[in-house]
Amino acid sequence: MNHADGELIVRRIGRLVTHAGRPVNGSAAVLIRSGRVAWTGAERDLPAGVPALPEVDAGGGCVLPGFVDPHTHLVWAGGRRDEFVARLAGERYDGGGIRGTVAATVAASDAELLGLARGRVAAMVANGTTTVEVKTGYGLDPAAELRLLGLVAELAAVVPARVQATFLAHVVPDGVDRAAHVAALAGALPAAAAAGASWCDVFCDRGAFSLAETAVLLRAAAAAGLGTRLHAEQLACTGAAALAAEHGCASADHLDLVDPAGARAMAAAGVVGVLLPTATLSTRGHAWDAARTLRAAGVTLALGTDCNPGTSWCESMPYAMQLACLLLGLSVDQAVRAATAGGAAALRLADVGHLGVGARGDLVVLAADHEADLVAHLGARPARRTVIGGEPAGGVA
Repeated sequence: MNHADGELIVRRIGRLVTHAGRPVNGSAAVLIRSGRVAWTGAERDLPAGVPALPEVDAGGGCVLPGFVDPHTHLVWAGGRRDEFVARLAGERYDGGGIRGTVAATVAASDAELLGLARGRVAAMVANGTTTVEVKTGYGLDPAAELRLLGLVAELAAVVPARVQATFLAHVVPDGVDRAAHVAALAGALPAAAAAGASWCDVFCDRGAFSLAETAVLLRAAAAAGLGTRLHAEQLACTGAAALAAEHGCASADHLDLVDPAGARAMAAAGVVGVLLPTATLSTRGHAWDAARTLRAAGVTLALGTDCNPGTSWCESMPYAMQLACLLLGLSVDQAVRAATAGGAAALRLADVGHLGVGARGDLVVLAADHEADLVAHLGARPARRTVIGGEPAGGVA
């Protein structure tokens, strides 16, 4: 959608967090002109001569930059309840349930898939998300993945959120020669770039792609002009974090089992660590030390929902933030930054994730007067209003 024309004043902000300066407490305001932040500060200091513009009354609520979700899988059909119930009974997740989603997704019509994805984005926007990365991955063969990429492009045209499209190499289909499949995916990457993908992601882990196979795909992605990212160190510590650093990936995601050497390599190469605690919780994982390992190495952290049907059925960045604080050990400020500026860094976006002058006019008005309450109040409706490009886009008036 076109996010460039919004004209808006957000008034009566009880606490304004911009990540471009110190928080403003008291009655603050944000002025958005042509979809971008033109001014922020105490409401009494609003520039003279501002014309009459549409207004949002924050009602004393805290305002944050809109959440940036850098890791989702939104285009799918079917469900995985049997797998979920089996995990509750103690069975280990090994990635095999992906194939069931692939079958349901391949069988679904384009209209059905688009409608389902639109509903998921609407739920995300209602929870304060304003930018979202959307992966393919439930087609597996190149033609099916390119079909899903086309649907991501259609999704981007009809939802208020900003969408970043990613071509995902997920797993190798059963009965297919591995080398031939890797070559076919690599050969499809120029078409993926032409179809609007910004990124190529590879699931480099036990049961998915090996380090050597992943390196082939990363080189092909770079040659096609795509940015790169990895699913890394979720199911086993394989060295994928170091591989992400070697190839200059924008992010390595999951990282439940990252080791200090991999974290140090990521920090040296500027690879953002995207933490997905909802997936760790849903798969009944017990590895909750990744944030400490990454922070000790100096890695920039981001948070995402990993919204998918099998291992993280979640559209709520605030819930990811709650788990990040309560289980990963992040402070409230660290979680807010990871959900905003950190996600923007993972997507290499300079004009979202903060409310500095010139940034996109993307923000969330919380249903609380301080961001700490967003974490402390479990199960509450987090957002009173979401604004994208200066246009109210979701929440409760």
